[in-house]
Amino acid sequence: SHSVKSLRPGGTLVISGATSGPDPKATELNRIFFLELKVVGSTMGTKEELADLLSFCAAHGVRPVIDSVLPLDRAREGFEKMAGGDLFGKVVLTV
Repeated sequence: SHSVKSLRPGGTLVISGATSGPDPKATELNRIFFLELKVVGSTMGTKEELADLLSFCAAHGVRPVIDSVLPLDRAREGFEKMAGGDLFGKVVLTV
């Protein structure tokens, strides 16, 4: 919903993956229709493109932003951070 609301008339939302699940709660169909928005699904790419991306990241020092690293038995805490929007970056769970 928040992504659709951020678009200007005629805008395009590209979705890569379905981290919200197959049935998001608020799809904003009226907004999509009346503002003539586009929703595009996109896969990551080929295995070769992934290999190129990894090579680029290694060569240029690109690293993900890590908010916190938690042991697996504290996974609930990590999920609560994500659900509450109380983070900046990834939550890493270790075993």
